[in-house]
Amino acid sequence: MEWFKKLNFNRYIERFNLKEQENVLKNDINFEIKEINDENQIKELIENIIEDKQIIYYFDKIFEENSEDILKSQLTAIYIFNKDNIFCYSFKNNKDEFIKYFKEIFENKEIKKISYKEKEQYILLRQIGVEATGFYFDIEIAAYLLNPTKSEYSIEELSDQYIELDIDHYVNTNENKTINKQITLFEELNENQQNLSIKNATYVYCIEKLYKILEEELEKTNQLELFRNIEMPVLEVLGDMQYVGIYVDKKELIEYGDKLKAKIEVLTKEIYEISGEDFNINSTKQLGNILFEKLKLPVYKKTKSGYSTDVDVLEKLRKEHPIIEKLLEYRQLMKLNSTYVEGLMPYINNRDDRIHSYFNQTVTATGRISSNDPNLQNIPTRFQLGKQLRKVFKPKDNFIFIDADYSQIELRLLSHISEDEHMIEAFKNNEDIHKNVASKVFGIPLDEVSKEQRSAAKAVNFGIVYGISDFGLAEQLDISKKQAKLYIDQYLEQYNGIKDFMNNIIEQAKQDGYVETLFHRRRYLPELSSNNYMVRQFGARAAMNTPIQGTAADIMKIAMINVFNELKSRNMKSKIVLQIHDELLIEASEEEKEEVKKILKNGMETAILLKVPLIAEMSEANNWYESK
Repeated sequence: MEWFKKLNFNRYIERFNLKEQENVLKNDINFEIKEINDENQIKELIENIIEDKQIIYYFDKIFEENSEDILKSQLTAIYIFNKDNIFCYSFKNNKDEFIKYFKEIFENKEIKKISYKEKEQYILLRQIGVEATGFYFDIEIAAYLLNPTKSEYSIEELSDQYIELDIDHYVNTNENKTINKQITLFEELNENQQNLSIKNATYVYCIEKLYKILEEELEKTNQLELFRNIEMPVLEVLGDMQYVGIYVDKKELIEYGDKLKAKIEVLTKEIYEISGEDFNINSTKQLGNILFEKLKLPVYKKTKSGYSTDVDVLEKLRKEHPIIEKLLEYRQLMKLNSTYVEGLMPYINNRDDRIHSYFNQTVTATGRISSNDPNLQNIPTRFQLGKQLRKVFKPKDNFIFIDADYSQIELRLLSHISEDEHMIEAFKNNEDIHKNVASKVFGIPLDEVSKEQRSAAKAVNFGIVYGISDFGLAEQLDISKKQAKLYIDQYLEQYNGIKDFMNNIIEQAKQDGYVETLFHRRRYLPELSSNNYMVRQFGARAAMNTPIQGTAADIMKIAMINVFNELKSRNMKSKIVLQIHDELLIEASEEEKEEVKKILKNGMETAILLKVPLIAEMSEANNWYESK
């Protein structure tokens, strides 16, 4: 059982019923649940919290409209761990009662808030008029820092891993039933509700235990400062962004969708004309027959079910037949319509016509913030029609969008970390870095660099950051593998500081088992010791890229905290509404816009002191499309 748990062999644990055989109470659980029934009890608890200067808690909530959307939920009870007891305060949807007792506690920055998924709790509290602050320890975020490549950080998973307690098994066995007699609330509840209440109480018990263990682990791995100064403060920023949301012009989105449908109809007719017959373009089988049997195009890949017609195959066939260009455009438009028109519509909140995307800080291995439901970081920008979708995202009346984008932050970090003299000098002199690289790699004067040579140098520049291979570069630039290898070799010959960094970081990662960002964010790389060559290559690329991309993510989080705190301290109406990799978008009041520009530029450019300057490029517009 112990080894299966370590190796995450959960299927075997279920198959052999090992949970039933395990002693789930290795950690002796010893707590009472006390229901708060009168004002004196709650006043005494509040006094204890103020005296301790901390609150260890867990909220119970219910969702409206069968939704999992945190903006469509409300608080029903709070479970608090205090003086080795667990107190349950159920306010049965009476938010005024909760506010009366707890508003001061949650708005007091000096009282440390210790819980799980505190960004959600920030939003729950904002909905009832409580501006919570002082979030001190979130066990989910702490566990993520300790192992950023895990797929799950549930309380159940963490309790099983760190305190050897199977919560579900414990709640559903008779061993806890004595708790029922300690709390009159349970007499009104059915068995499922009783179990839920016991589970919530067990959660807050585990939060208290996990808090102490995870804090020690963060200290051991030198990540406590990262956790306290970056990850916990940015939680509040992300909560605010999600709560505020971004306005979408629904009418314009529908019109954009109609344009796409009309264009799809025209393309469909053109594809039928070229192929000489009508067929289902979305059917891989029918499309395969048209391309490879009727039109006799070269076959690059076959699957068990027939010919492959995926994007990679179509890209290789682009020059073979005019139908391919039409098919690629057709697919782009179909995806735009399904994912970004019909896909966005359900997420527009009827109350405020805004989309409230989830911003996650425990998903990516490098520390980057991700977005989902919907993913606003993935709005297409590579082709014009896709980019025009950004026009439907607008500021509210009397507001304007101010956009700031870090200029080449990853290359600037590469020059700083590798200490490459040539690249540092180019950035200090504010030179065109791609032109500079082209001049050195191709051995020609700066003013003789052609547009094509600059593009090739740009591909090598960014490819190096991601550990690109000669094969990958050859595909990207449509050149021979030999030519691509020559470009990479010439680049590394000229920029030997970068070459040394790439070699050294992989060796260091093999030795340590992990790589770190400048702020000590870790990523463990067991792939480097794999027997599989492809897996080892992935590990090598991750070793080179993580310190760069991870540090860029850390810097962006610091910038977000700086800007958010400044806007808040000045009591401004302007708000951060989006973060997209190296870009920040602010919905700024017209009267505040000049002040906001200064705050944004300063907050981003002073986030860290590097050997090269950090530059944030600013723009303003009346929609997201025009802000770039």
